[in-house]
Amino acid sequence: MAKDNKSSTAGIKPLGDRVLLQRKEVGEEVKGGIIIPDSAKEKPQEATVIALGTGKKDKDGKDVPFDVKVGDAVLIGKYSGTEVKLGDAEYILVREEEILGVIG
Repeated sequence: MAKDNKSSTAGIKPLGDRVLLQRKEVGEEVKGGIIIPDSAKEKPQEATVIALGTGKKDKDGKDVPFDVKVGDAVLIGKYSGTEVKLGDAEYILVREEEILGVIG
């Protein structure tokens, strides 16, 4: 199964079919000379896979492989998952089924 968990980087080990992501950094937006505050900006829908959980099992008890791997760039919904902050780093935990697609 997915034994390549790189969760030591984040200090978080996802469980089950959960995936640890880090949202893509968005540059400061300026529209018409007005700087938009962080609170008004939309959350980026692009993220990078940081760590994989232990995986889920099918009805026969066999491991179901993940469709994503550590390092993949993925698309997620605006309000998907649970946000987690460790130190200065922000992460998001989602179930694999909440990932909409892999970029590239």
